[in-house]
Amino acid sequence: MSSPAPAHSRGSSWPLVALFTAGYLAPYLLPTVVGRLGDRLGLGPAQAGLVGSALLLSSAAAGFTLAARVERFGPRRLARTGLLLAALGYGCAALSDSVPVVVAGAMAGGFGSGTATTVAASGIAAQRDPHRTSTFGLLSVSALAGTVYLTIPHLGAGHGLPFAALALTALLVWPATGRLAGAVAPGHTAAPRGTLPYRRAGLVLAGSMLFWSMAQNSLWGVSSRIGLHQAGLSEVTVGAVFAAALGAGLLGVIGASALGARLGRAVPIGAGTALIACCIAVSASADDLPSFATGEIAWNTVYPIVLSYLIGLAASLDARGRWAVLAGSASSLGSACGPLAGSLLSASAGYPAMGLVLGAGLLLLALPLTAVALHAGGRPLVPGTVRRRGGAPAAVVAATTGTATGTVPQVGAPEQPVVEIEVPLTGPTLDRQAFDTAGPHGLTPTQAAPTTH
Repeated sequence: MSSPAPAHSRGSSWPLVALFTAGYLAPYLLPTVVGRLGDRLGLGPAQAGLVGSALLLSSAAAGFTLAARVERFGPRRLARTGLLLAALGYGCAALSDSVPVVVAGAMAGGFGSGTATTVAASGIAAQRDPHRTSTFGLLSVSALAGTVYLTIPHLGAGHGLPFAALALTALLVWPATGRLAGAVAPGHTAAPRGTLPYRRAGLVLAGSMLFWSMAQNSLWGVSSRIGLHQAGLSEVTVGAVFAAALGAGLLGVIGASALGARLGRAVPIGAGTALIACCIAVSASADDLPSFATGEIAWNTVYPIVLSYLIGLAASLDARGRWAVLAGSASSLGSACGPLAGSLLSASAGYPAMGLVLGAGLLLLALPLTAVALHAGGRPLVPGTVRRRGGAPAAVVAATTGTATGTVPQVGAPEQPVVEIEVPLTGPTLDRQAFDTAGPHGLTPTQAAPTTH
């Protein structure tokens, strides 16, 4: 039986969306962060990619460390600590030209971003509709990142501007933490911990998301250099393409929200991952504006759609959000390795070959991701709905709402068959005494054996 929903998940979801935005913004701004580190601090592509990897690795470490500790420390306290650490770390990185200080600030800010994401993910997982809340979060972070990409090129050069945008976002989100729950009061106990459900499916999902995110960020970390050096575009043009791509991502997220559960999770995840593989190959081989814009816009349209379903799938495995946090942290770990992997691949084999390698890897990953989406249990995309193929979703939803044991089917049990009885609208009037209780024909109710379900 599932654990009760965490307290910080009840009520309005907008504080969780705001916190999700602050935590996820750093990966979205990764290309401009990595690119500007090389321009201002004189770092090579691999060195700048390593700094970006350190930032995301620190974010992943926060998720792995705090996955099961959100309720213990209190969502409000943990969220405020993460936002404060993000503001201070990114702020120091923005104001300094010293490489060690920038690296330390980026890692501190990354841990703060990961902390905020952990609190948001654990709360989103316990929402009535985690897929819908996660799409709102992706919608928010895509819109904000697109605005930053349109604005930063006109404000000047240097690494300080993207870091300052991250620090400012953390400060602006701070007031939203007042709507989150505090620590568990003395004399009260948190929800029972229990063991992680769906261990095999969760481990496969987390491992696949690690490499899935690595492939995405291997290209995303070098996309700016592809546009500048291989396609021969200016920074303003590249920024405009990124903003348009993120705008297309907004449409994709809106489409995913509208689509909801109509296609389940397997089709959007499997087919979407295959489409992403094709888009990455096109973008990595771009040598002019049309091909670069086509690849980036198509990729960023499909990517958030698939990501929203992956987040929803992870959230469905555990109502307390532990798999959502662990899978998200694995994704951050893959994202952390992405910039360095992309830099090394592109430096040794070139951008087009890098795109082919990443695309082939994603096609392979589509298989285990689709398998988990098809066979893993958990809550449906919209709790309260019962699928005709089996009673598992109904059992899980009822268990989370405190339904008495025995009134719902066991998880995985087949659904009760429905027998249609035709009632004639014309003919002789039937006497009520002609009907009897269900049971073997010819037996009285007391003689009929009891039927259990």
